[in-house]
Amino acid sequence: MPFDIAQVRSEFPALAEGVAHFDGPGGSQVPRAVGQAVAETLCSGIANRGAVTAAERRAEAVVTGARAAVADLLGCRPAGVVFARSMTQATYDMARALAKGWSGGDEVVVTRLDHDANIRPWVAAAEAAGATVRWADFDPGTGRLTVDDVAAVLSPRTRLVAVTAASNLLGTRPDIPAVAAAAHAVGALVYVDGVHLTPHAPVSMADLGADFYACSPYKFFGPHHGVLAAAPELLETVHPDKLQPSTDAVPERFELGTLPYELLAGTTAAVDFAAALGGSRDGSRRTRLLDSMRQVETYEAELFARLLDGLAAIGAVTLHGSPGDRTPTALFSVAGRSPQEVYEHLAALGVNAPAGSFYAIEPARRIGLGAAGAVRAGISPYNTTDDVDRLLAGVASAAR
Repeated sequence: MPFDIAQVRSEFPALAEGVAHFDGPGGSQVPRAVGQAVAETLCSGIANRGAVTAAERRAEAVVTGARAAVADLLGCRPAGVVFARSMTQATYDMARALAKGWSGGDEVVVTRLDHDANIRPWVAAAEAAGATVRWADFDPGTGRLTVDDVAAVLSPRTRLVAVTAASNLLGTRPDIPAVAAAAHAVGALVYVDGVHLTPHAPVSMADLGADFYACSPYKFFGPHHGVLAAAPELLETVHPDKLQPSTDAVPERFELGTLPYELLAGTTAAVDFAAALGGSRDGSRRTRLLDSMRQVETYEAELFARLLDGLAAIGAVTLHGSPGDRTPTALFSVAGRSPQEVYEHLAALGVNAPAGSFYAIEPARRIGLGAAGAVRAGISPYNTTDDVDRLLAGVASAAR
C-alpha cells in the first residue's frame, strides 16, 4: 500500500498555516487525535490512580494504556516503561541511581557524537562517584562513530556505555548492536539515546542490544515528556531516591510524583497514529507499527535524497557529515551567511529550518562549528516534495 501523504497531512491542523516544517528534529507537529486525547483527559473526571471511583480507574487505565503503547513502539515490556518530565530528566535520574554502585576505578564511556543529555548526566554522576569518564571519538569528516571507536575506550572496569542511536545534529547512526555487543563483552550496561531515531525507523530494544532506551514522545507526534525503557528485572536492581510512602514497585519507583495523565493519553494517541501511517488495520499494534515505520523510512529517504541533491547543487552550501546510514537530517552552512541569518531568511519565506548546535555541543565542536552550529533541516512524514523545493529555493536565494 503506497504511503498516503495527502491523508497524513490532513491529520495535522498546524499544516493549514502553510509553513513548510523542517524543524521536526526539535519537535514534530501534532496530529488532531493527539490534541483531542489530551483535551478529553484534562476535561474528564480524573483523580489519583486507584480502583474505587470511576475517576481513579480512568487514571489507572490511562497509565497502563500508555505503558502498553510505548512497549509496542519500542519492542519492550510495559512493566519496564518509565515516564518522566523529559528524556534529560530521566537520564539524570537514572545516572544518579546507577552511580550509587560505582566507585573509584570504575569507568563510564560517553561519545563525542551525542546530544548533551546523554553526556552531562553521566559525567556528573561519574564525578560524584569518583569514577573515570572515557570519551569515544568519531570521524569529524564523515560524522561516523564506529564500534572500533567505542571498543578503543572499553575496559574490564567499564560500567556503562552511553551512546546515541542517531545523532540529532548530523543524523548519522552508529551500529548500536555492535557497540552493545562490545560493551556487554566487558560487562557494561548500554544506555541508548533513541530520541532522534524513534521518529524515523522501526525500533526493537532487543535487536539493538540496549539495556536502557530513552526517547521523547514530542519527537514522534506526541506531547512534551520523556520515556525510559528497560527490562523490569534490570530496573528491580536500581534504587533511586524517592519519597518514603511512595511505592517501591517497578516501574513506579522511578516516577516521582503524580504522572501527567493528559500527556500519557496523548502519547498513546501518538503511538496509535504512528501505527496507522501505513494504512493497515490488520495485526497487532506492534505489527502495524513496524510496517508503518518501514514505510516512513522509505518515504522519508526519497525526500531526503531530493534534499541532499538539491543542496549539493548550490555552490555556496557546505553539507556536514556524509551520506550513508543516517536519519533524514541535513546539517549545512551557507558561505557568507551566518546560520542565524539563513534561519531567519527561510522563516520569512514560510520555511522553518532552525540553526544552532541543538544541545549537541560536543559534535558541533568536533566538526569545527562551535556553539553557533549550522542550519538543520529534518524530514518528517508530513513533508512533501513541494516543501523540499521551497526549502531549496530559499537556500539558493540566501546564497546569492
